[in-house]
Amino acid sequence: MSNSSSISHFLLLTLADMRQLQLLHFCLLLDISLAALLGNGLIISAVACSHHLHTPMFFFLLNLALSDLGCICTTVPKAMHSSLWDTRDISYKGCAAQLFLFVFVISAEVSLLTVMSYDCYVSICKPLHYGTLLGSRASAHMAAAAWASGFLNALLHTANTFSLPLCHSNALDQFFCDVPQILKLSCSYSYLRELGLIAVSAFLSFACFGFIVFSYVQIFRAVLRIPSEQGRHKAFSTCLPHLAMASLFVSTGTFAYLKPPSMSSPSLDLALSVLYSVVPPALNPLIYSLRNQELKAAVWALMTGCFQKY
Repeated sequence: MSNSSSISHFLLLTLADMRQLQLLHFCLLLDISLAALLGNGLIISAVACSHHLHTPMFFFLLNLALSDLGCICTTVPKAMHSSLWDTRDISYKGCAAQLFLFVFVISAEVSLLTVMSYDCYVSICKPLHYGTLLGSRASAHMAAAAWASGFLNALLHTANTFSLPLCHSNALDQFFCDVPQILKLSCSYSYLRELGLIAVSAFLSFACFGFIVFSYVQIFRAVLRIPSEQGRHKAFSTCLPHLAMASLFVSTGTFAYLKPPSMSSPSLDLALSVLYSVVPPALNPLIYSLRNQELKAAVWALMTGCFQKY
């Protein structure tokens, strides 16, 4: 038995015991992280460098790409290091920092997805009021509120989680430091306070998701009134992937945090964590830019310009 003051490090979950599988996992994680870094990096660079993309929609997309980069860079590099060097250790302070940064970026991402659905709703359902409702000042305030809410949420969860006495060893059933796994190590009923915070966060996440669904329902109703079949198909092919990705992100993340301990297992926890921490950052650049001709043209111009310099 030990308490949190005597714990100097945690042991993360190993993705595989065989050396060949560890190297395979390293290569897979490397490919995923490079794809996420390339896709999100291109979006950030294209939006920042192209003046005609300095609109609220692309501003929010830039912020989403930043949160996706933060999510990938917070969790995946440590998992790659563990697989490559066959080590499980992460320091106590490193674990606290990783948890804070992860909760920060995923909380901000939920808020940003909500704001982006509102932007899409206003642009399609109330185009005449778009400049009034989503001017540059209002967009900046919304993005700042999203990041501020993520920071506050992360601060509360990190401070509350690492103030708990930990007595059930120091091994985590996860490849990164996450709140539910650390709560399993607690030997005090004080963990109920953190569960209360998780319940509040989950309620807010569901409220955001409900707003996203409501926005897209209104968008679909407006799209169905478009006389052109090609226009309807284009709108649906753009909006449905957005809604699907938001659903995957919010549902898996909320279930991972709220599921009862009786349903917990290393394989299930690992699968859920990959679905809400690795898959969205890697796929969001494709989902949000594949159907946008302006962004594709800006990315292509950026890439060809870089190649011409060399």
